[in-house]
Amino acid sequence: QVQVVESGGGSVQAGGSLRLSCTVSGYTDGWYSMGWFRQAAGKEREGVAGIYFRSGSSYVDLHVRDRFTISQDSAKNTVYLQMNNLKPEDTAMYYCAASRRVSTVGLSNPSGYDYWGRGTQVTVSS
Repeated sequence: QVQVVESGGGSVQAGGSLRLSCTVSGYTDGWYSMGWFRQAAGKEREGVAGIYFRSGSSYVDLHVRDRFTISQDSAKNTVYLQMNNLKPEDTAMYYCAASRRVSTVGLSNPSGYDYWGRGTQVTVSS
């Protein structure tokens, strides 16, 4: 079975940094794309960043573009989200998603992904 497992969340002070990791397993062929989403309490899930595995092309949401970076290690089927200068507004459950198929929607659209992790909590205090 395909598994998507996130790690690296935790509690930090405003201005601190965290690096989230997401590893997918159970599928031997290459992955088409992976992405990060987050959902704060009482809010809708929103796209944070995503990457196409083969090309390395990626996006980061405008609201966090100057502070967050997405990267990958294709040999390990792993994607990372480096989060710097964290703010209380970044507090949310962060989810990793992956897709084995070509999608007709952008990386920021959750409908383009087939597999989801259970999430890792990020809490930023002021």
